[in-house]
Amino acid sequence: MPLVRSKRDNMCYYEQYRFECGDWKWGNFKRHCQSEYRMGETCGMKLILHTLPVPNKCQWCEKIDKKTRRYEKTRADYGRWYQDPSRQASAAKALEDMHALAGEIKTIQAERQSRMQNVGNVRRAAPQSRAAAQA
Repeated sequence: MPLVRSKRDNMCYYEQYRFECGDWKWGNFKRHCQSEYRMGETCGMKLILHTLPVPNKCQWCEKIDKKTRRYEKTRADYGRWYQDPSRQASAAKALEDMHALAGEIKTIQAERQSRMQNVGNVRRAAPQSRAAAQA
């Protein structure tokens, strides 16, 4: 009697790591596709075999958290130094740093959002990012 294979056997499976923030990343390759005839090659279709929870935040959220903590510290310093006439230069520098950090936080959040929209395929990137990459 011939062995009947389901469509499920014709795909390549990987682990998926899910972070506490809801983001995820591909893990290790786990099961080879039966339809791929070349040794060491995969069919290109990534399916999830197991989802493993990770108790940490993703690298994007870690960066955002670090920048947010620096922003809050700088804001507290600015609040203290603004009232002191001898610390006006420090207050001005803190204000510049706050604006720079706010811009960096927005940039990282936009990169994370763009990454979430373009899941799995960098060629599906938004047209403006493709044009910027070619320039």
